[in-house]
Amino acid sequence: MTIATKKRNTFLIIVLTGFLTGTLDALAAIIWAHKVPPAVIFDYIASGVFGKAAYTGGAPMLLWGILFHYIIACSFTIVFYLGYPTAYKISQNKYVTGLIYGMVTWIIMNLFVVPLSKIGFKPFLHVWPVVIGIGILILCVGMPVAIIADWQRRKRSR
Repeated sequence: MTIATKKRNTFLIIVLTGFLTGTLDALAAIIWAHKVPPAVIFDYIASGVFGKAAYTGGAPMLLWGILFHYIIACSFTIVFYLGYPTAYKISQNKYVTGLIYGMVTWIIMNLFVVPLSKIGFKPFLHVWPVVIGIGILILCVGMPVAIIADWQRRKRSR
């Protein structure tokens, strides 16, 4: 297998993993907020860029929200996947690494990304939504990326 083929395969694995994590996270959000139409969830994401206009923008805002959601999910996937070899040196347990990365993802999103967007900082009034949010990111982002990155690490070391 050539270096170019290996790079293409790695790129494809990262992109597919990003779509997997984005889809799992979106499904978890839709299930968690089952009383809210899914379009409102994606309008909320779009409001990070477009402000309150996202809630009256119809289908285009829904599509922007979906696009932004997948860009964010893929970005976290790329960073974690590429950083996994270093994380593996620290903790050789992929589940511990996935758990920590899910928590780090929540911290970055809720203490930096969302507050710096047009949504702004929202105080955390109740513990349960925070715990659920962290759990979702652990299960839907941290664990899948850790498992897939570790599978690829083991495959390369053979």
